[in-house]
Amino acid sequence: YEQRKHQLREELGDVLWYVAALAHRFDLDLDDIATASLEKTKDRWRPTPDTEHVRFDDQFPDHERLPRQTTLTFTPTPRDGRTVIVLTREDGTPAGDPLTSASHVEDDYRFHDAFHLAHAAVLGWSPVTRFLLGRKRRSHLRTDEAEDGGRAIAIEEGISALVFSYAARHRYFADINHIDNELLTTISHMTAHLEVSICRAADWEQAIFTGYTAWRQLREQDGGTVHLDLDRRLLTVDPL
Repeated sequence: YEQRKHQLREELGDVLWYVAALAHRFDLDLDDIATASLEKTKDRWRPTPDTEHVRFDDQFPDHERLPRQTTLTFTPTPRDGRTVIVLTREDGTPAGDPLTSASHVEDDYRFHDAFHLAHAAVLGWSPVTRFLLGRKRRSHLRTDEAEDGGRAIAIEEGISALVFSYAARHRYFADINHIDNELLTTISHMTAHLEVSICRAADWEQAIFTGYTAWRQLREQDGGTVHLDLDRRLLTVDPL
């Protein structure tokens, strides 16, 4: 054992020498490389601590902020010979249009607003949830257009569809602990110009898993009431 350990130490020393030589060849600083590697590791594997979590709407009027706690109910409703999901706010008013899965094959994408609620809960960001709750930041034109407008909504909907396609090939994340880096990188590229770009890949992974846990419950129960808690950064689901 000691001989193998000594041999391994020598081989690792050779590796370090080659790394240092290669860095020198391309005028790279090993301290910079190490720092960048640590930042990459933190981004991927360590969600933002609550003490560092940014509230994107803190400087806006109360009626333009996402509620710290609220509930929304997903109710299956017969309509025109099919069943749609009607989403209602805490006060019973509709939140958006009734939804189907909009697919030849029923895959319960009709419950996908749970993903947007998870984005709001975990990331503090969701232009779709702002639209559903009537919390767009209209007092600041640039924010209203760039962060809460149609393009941002389309990007979030695109992320939901992209992740759903991936999730369908991975048991909708049941008993899955991690998401492929390529998917998280794609999401990072899609949101690079938006305020949510400061969130880490680990935050996105947490948000996605939170949304799919709620989605699987809604799917199993055929509806339910989702409790949104931005302070605790989580969703809980109760049956109808």
